[in-house]
Amino acid sequence: MPVVVFAVVAGFFAMALRSGDPSRLPSTLVGKPVPETVFPALEGLQSDGKPEPGFSSADLAKGKVSVVNYWASWCQPCVEEHPFLEQLKEQAGIDLYGVNYKDQTDAARRYIGRYGNPYSAVGTDASGRAAIDWGVYGTPETFVVNGKGEVVYKHVGPISAESLKTKLLPIIEKAKAGAAS
Repeated sequence: MPVVVFAVVAGFFAMALRSGDPSRLPSTLVGKPVPETVFPALEGLQSDGKPEPGFSSADLAKGKVSVVNYWASWCQPCVEEHPFLEQLKEQAGIDLYGVNYKDQTDAARRYIGRYGNPYSAVGTDASGRAAIDWGVYGTPETFVVNGKGEVVYKHVGPISAESLKTKLLPIIEKAKAGAAS
């Protein structure tokens, strides 16, 4: 039986990769609580003269829909999606949490300094261990989390104007409506 399950999952991966649409990659986290994780603050990152905080999975279960975005300074698609993260935060009215993935601290701070900081908090995953728990395939990846701390959507690859409009914003609004009822 395990061989059959593996074959089915491998088939989904192969279809998603062949289709050229990475968003079709499956996520075992959708509908489940986010993994127990503590993302330490990005050392030396400040905003208005105060240190920017890191965050934990507990911060994602405080009754408010939030978004977690894995990024890195060395990731060109992350640069391309960055303006859309700013739009996402503004248009959706959510807390946006950033996870700096397998990056050098100085490079990550320069990236934020150059492109801006759309994040409510910036944590780090220097070893990549948390990314494994979250099922991250690479950067960028973005998770929509309902107010109970459960993943309701995973977006693989850079956010674009199209995916922001047709996928992320509607999913966030649906999650907000579910939280209100």
